[in-house]
Amino acid sequence: MSDPTRPKGPRIIAVTNQKGGVGKTTTAINLGAALAAEGKHVLLVDLDPQGNASTGLGLDARSRRFTTYDLLLDDAPLSDVLHHTGVEGLLLAPATTDLSSADIELVSNEKRSFLLRDALRQPAIDEYELDYVLIDCPPSLNLLTVNAMVAAHSVLVPLQSEFFALEGLSQLMLTIREVRQAANSDLRIEGVVLTMYDKRNNLSRQVEADARENLGELVFRTVVPRNVRVSEAPSFAVPVLQYDPASKGSVAYRNLASELIRRQVGE
Repeated sequence: MSDPTRPKGPRIIAVTNQKGGVGKTTTAINLGAALAAEGKHVLLVDLDPQGNASTGLGLDARSRRFTTYDLLLDDAPLSDVLHHTGVEGLLLAPATTDLSSADIELVSNEKRSFLLRDALRQPAIDEYELDYVLIDCPPSLNLLTVNAMVAAHSVLVPLQSEFFALEGLSQLMLTIREVRQAANSDLRIEGVVLTMYDKRNNLSRQVEADARENLGELVFRTVVPRNVRVSEAPSFAVPVLQYDPASKGSVAYRNLASELIRRQVGE
């Protein structure tokens, strides 16, 4: 039975697309930073064995003593795993390549699909007073991604503005449906955000038109442009909002955060 005296808890959003190179990690980092800039308390959970979100937020690999691997498989306390970042209001649960073996190790665990859900709903998380948890998923539909979807309230899908972009969504939608039926009936699609958008490019405009025609209100009004500042920021280990606050990429992610917050208020 749930404890009625406990706080409501954060909104948990899995940022996922099984196709790599669509701006998934970039979106997780910069949406997290933009939500923090709106005064929200945010935790970014790096569930990608590449650990790019951890690197992109300035956490050196040698500093990642406890990671999401330990959170899932060793019941490590949150206080050991979570790190403050250079962004006020943004916490990080980092990842290393150790997470690559998690799929194999999880297979024999009876609760293999529920480990992240349990970790993110333990009473110890209340002390962080989080508004949002963003989960940066691996670019594949594996047990780690399933863990993220079982733990999440919703799924946010970055969609690159390129040919075949919509075709890759079909398997993801099927996985979401299967997770709903088997483990998390409340899971819904938060929305689809178009990334690497070039308004001068006919293909980008066509992908946007097709996405809005097929997915309607699921597609965020905000689109993230192809922007050199967004691409440069990870090499300086900071979100683009810190690297160049006035850039088109920064403005887009701030707008995306505002739109996300408005959607929640309107529920």
